[in-house]
Amino acid sequence: MESTYSSHPSGNGSDKASGNGSDKTSTSASSTSGTSSTSGTAAAAKNLYGDAKGAAQRTASNMRSELSNLKNDLDALVSRAPNLSDDELSQAQAQLMSKFSSMRYAAKGMANEASRQINRGMETTTEYVKDRPMQSVAVAVGAGLLLGMLFGRR
Repeated sequence: MESTYSSHPSGNGSDKASGNGSDKTSTSASSTSGTSSTSGTAAAAKNLYGDAKGAAQRTASNMRSELSNLKNDLDALVSRAPNLSDDELSQAQAQLMSKFSSMRYAAKGMANEASRQINRGMETTTEYVKDRPMQSVAVAVGAGLLLGMLFGRR
């Protein structure tokens, strides 16, 4: 079966995730000032989360499908192996190794995309905290009190 992921950088399976448009939101949020900047930052954070979640779900679905296809190909090869010549076995092995290599490349692309999304999330959070330091401290104190009450002795 043909792999949907190619072994070159332009087809690593994460291209869909990187073209999600959230870069425009972050740029527009940081270019505004005052109150609109903080509401823009919050909107950018929500958009960033939604985009990252959607991209991760699509990529994970594609990866599961590719793994299933690879497993089916391997099962078919194992069942036919006794009837194949050495040349046919080596050709089948090369095809499977090529598919495995492209899947490994796609997994690396997914990891790089996840890292990029995390970094953008951290930047958005940092910008939000800088824009609203008192509100950020109040939220942190409230979360700390809530966790203290939940885990504290009664």
